[in-house]
Amino acid sequence: MNIGEASSASGVSAKMIRYYEDIGLIAPAGRTASNYRVYDGDVVNRLRFVRRARSLGFSLEETERLLKLWDDKARASAEVKAMAMAHVAELETKIAEMQAMRDTLFHLAERCHGDDRPNCPILADLGGRKGGGA
Repeated sequence: MNIGEASSASGVSAKMIRYYEDIGLIAPAGRTASNYRVYDGDVVNRLRFVRRARSLGFSLEETERLLKLWDDKARASAEVKAMAMAHVAELETKIAEMQAMRDTLFHLAERCHGDDRPNCPILADLGGRKGGGA
């Protein structure tokens, strides 16, 4: 199949497929006599794997490691689980950080009158001042 068909079948854009080839995440495609890329079902499966790993927030480096583990039929699942649990811990940290940002911004927005007056606790906070004098 050509790159457009591989893109449709995998859910990965043609641009990203070319990028993944360039960085070595997937093997370079075979070429036709006209120099068009040609992909098979195995590559499409790898692209689906990459898309799913990326949608779960794994970095490109982590995705590459996961692909290597996927390819290694003698792997220990403990290594895969350890990677997943480390990623869960990272996500929990990011969630907590985002929740704290949300809570702070919500608190500041509640204190802002949102009227024609210039006092704004949101801008004051961003400027490093207490109160609403900004």
